[in-house]
Amino acid sequence: VQLQASGGGLVQPGGSLRLSCAASGRFFRINVMGWYRQVPDKQRELVASVTTGGNTNYADSVKGRFTISRDNAKNTVVLEMNNLKPEDTAVYYCNAAVTSTTLLARDYWGQGTLVTVSS
Repeated sequence: VQLQASGGGLVQPGGSLRLSCAASGRFFRINVMGWYRQVPDKQRELVASVTTGGNTNYADSVKGRFTISRDNAKNTVVLEMNNLKPEDTAVYYCNAAVTSTTLLARDYWGQGTLVTVSS
């Protein structure tokens, strides 16, 4: 399974960005798709996730500003980020919790995309 992320870049505080991620390869089902972020010397943290059924989960720090959505038919997940703050600056990683064709569970990660919020 490969995850190809796109989006990110430099934006001023209060601005918006859109991250996209597409999964490809062979698998039985993608159970949860989500976005994590990491800054130097800190652990990777969950930003938002969405299940196959559309249930979402957000970090408290992004609630009301970020929206995650998913297209199950296309195996894609999008993170809409609004009212961005400097503390949102991080490398963002797409994640997929997958059930393989042999019914094994495994996590996959995208390559990471840098989001910089600065004036």
